[in-house]
Amino acid sequence: MSLNEWLAIGLIAGFLVMMMLGIPVAIALAVSGFVFGWLGFGDTLFSLLPARLYGVVTNYTMLAIPLFVFMGVMLEKSRVAEDMLETIGRAMGGVNGGMGIAIVLVGVLMGASTGIVGATVVTVAMLTLPTLLRRGYSPGIACGTICASGTLGQIIPPSLVLILLSEIVGESVGTLFAAAFLPGLALAAIYVVYLLAMGWLRPSAVPAIPADERAAHAAGSLARDLLRTVVPPLLLVVAVLGSIIGGVAAPTEAASMGALGSALIAIGARRMNGKLLRETLHGTLTITAMVFFILLCAQPFALAFRGLGGEGMVHGLFSMVPGGETGALLFLMALLFVLGFFLEWIEISYIALPMFLPVFQNYGTDMVWLATLVALNLQMSFLTPPFGWALFFLKGVAPAGVTTRHIYLGALPFVLLQMLAVAILFLFPGVATWLPKAIGW
Repeated sequence: MSLNEWLAIGLIAGFLVMMMLGIPVAIALAVSGFVFGWLGFGDTLFSLLPARLYGVVTNYTMLAIPLFVFMGVMLEKSRVAEDMLETIGRAMGGVNGGMGIAIVLVGVLMGASTGIVGATVVTVAMLTLPTLLRRGYSPGIACGTICASGTLGQIIPPSLVLILLSEIVGESVGTLFAAAFLPGLALAAIYVVYLLAMGWLRPSAVPAIPADERAAHAAGSLARDLLRTVVPPLLLVVAVLGSIIGGVAAPTEAASMGALGSALIAIGARRMNGKLLRETLHGTLTITAMVFFILLCAQPFALAFRGLGGEGMVHGLFSMVPGGETGALLFLMALLFVLGFFLEWIEISYIALPMFLPVFQNYGTDMVWLATLVALNLQMSFLTPPFGWALFFLKGVAPAGVTTRHIYLGALPFVLLQMLAVAILFLFPGVATWLPKAIGW
């Protein structure tokens, strides 16, 4: 091996060591990239880096990120999610597992309107977990349902994961949104089938809302509440996604429409005020700054890895995997799953994936299908113990009787369900590629 190849290995090792020492991800990326890049090819790194950074901050598509984040934070801070959850819970409460199914449906709507895992998990947990436990739900099933539903925003458009993956794989945002739409709904349907099965096999673990409690609410009142609380966010989602997938608006333009629409919904609910606007802007600034800081710090790392010949080493690694393209894809899926135990999706997307992407470009792999597979796989990183972020978010707001063991064991069945969804997409690529082709993307 050459000196540069040893430096490429040192680059990855240095990054992992700093991560284990608790150094923030962005700093670990930048420091390892600068140190090993300078050791490998000196001042050349510093002359190439400004153009890379300028390319990130001037990318027009990236403007969609703060706008979509604003839309999500506004809907979360204005308690639209609370209203949806209460109304859908009443509508589904007569079925064993119905409250869990309501959480999944709200997860779909929240995912399509916010895409912010932490906000969704914390909001749903605070609103429903005490109620579910009081009504006799198994703590494990309740925790697993909340965590899994909260992560749906990572695959259901508009998703920050899909926006960033579009830049990495070189496909349009609208194409990836269209490709991920059916797999996202399929995953939610798998969750619903699981909860219905649990309601049939173990009704005591997921009991229905008592009939006398349901009778206290008139049918007309429920219909009015559905119209008032569920229809406006649903129409906003349809308008935003429909305009992107239908080719009417670019992602950035649709995101601005979504941001305006979320503010109008808050005004319509009579909850818009200076405090809400300040909290929304602060949340938007915090999340956007975190995403862009990691993106910028990833540039010296990526530049150093490529300059040190890391791509050639990755090609050599994949050439040793038997089975050609299929074997390489299975190896990639397994590797991303393992990395999800330790790293966040954004590091995996911007560090691991670009290393392996040229291998599949040489194979001629459909990049739309590959990106959807990766997004669905990365979603598991939020659920996999011990470092799944959705599990941490839930533990932070869980009642005293809910232990870490309840949360971890409750998440495992949903990790297996997500593996099933990945397997279905792997075996049937048309689940992801049909809609983009049907609408002419």
